[in-house]
Amino acid sequence: MVYKTFDELIAAAKSKYAAARMAVAAAGDSHTIEAVLKARKEGICTPVLVGDKAVIDEALKEFGATVPEEDIYDVPDLAESARKAVSLVREGKAHFLMKGKLDTSVLLKAVVNKESGLGGGGVMSHFTAFEVPSYHKLIVPVDGGMVTYPTLEQKKAIIENTVGALRAMGYDCPKVGVLACVEKLNPKMPETVEGDALKQMNQRGEITGCIVEGPISYDCAMSKEIADFKGFQSPCAGDCDVLVAPNIHAGNIMGKMLTVTCGAKMAGFIVGAKCPIVMTSRGSSPEEKYLSIVISAVAAQK
Repeated sequence: MVYKTFDELIAAAKSKYAAARMAVAAAGDSHTIEAVLKARKEGICTPVLVGDKAVIDEALKEFGATVPEEDIYDVPDLAESARKAVSLVREGKAHFLMKGKLDTSVLLKAVVNKESGLGGGGVMSHFTAFEVPSYHKLIVPVDGGMVTYPTLEQKKAIIENTVGALRAMGYDCPKVGVLACVEKLNPKMPETVEGDALKQMNQRGEITGCIVEGPISYDCAMSKEIADFKGFQSPCAGDCDVLVAPNIHAGNIMGKMLTVTCGAKMAGFIVGAKCPIVMTSRGSSPEEKYLSIVISAVAAQK
């Protein structure tokens, strides 16, 4: 199966899964609380709020809502609130994690702590899904938020992280395109060499649960008509679920281009840890935060 729209994903979250418990570090800003309350109202998650209780109570009051006292932890210090939210997941009192109003680095420091964190021992990467008006299903460009200049082995890990999340969401065999500006191997272009290497790994069974095509240009990845015109044959042509960017700059620019210029909706979370981590920008809209909660809640079920 594949998801064509976020509405389909929301419907699945409501109908197929029990509400997952979500620990929110440094909860209290209005955008986060609005998104959390919407997800709770729709039965998608049960929020556990960690932060300055006075601020949290004030934010809840703004929306005329309450949360059971046992699901609010009064931890005003930002670093300590991150550590407490992480510990709730480790203790089984929450299924996944969300960043509230604090720096990403503060939360990640708690997540990667070797003694008390949620690291899985491998590469953590950023999973972002976009609903683009001109594309026939959700598209996942990676990694535009975590790994700056991924090596070949890190790109392999990013693919495995992303495919693992998609399969947890119900995808059977995601189609992965490793992007370059051309579709042919060129020894003078490292992006094409690594794209070909990742495809070979997939064909040898070293990367499983998906189909990897590389190198592939963006236009061939997104348009079967253009791929056919160029004579490029691949099951991924015009039907990719995942686009692997050469580096963080390409991935980040691609994501912003889709939202700002193409009117796409987006959701994102961190994969590669022991649970999904909703890691939106502090300036993200309530809708983006809500959609990120939805997609993380679905992934957290498995």
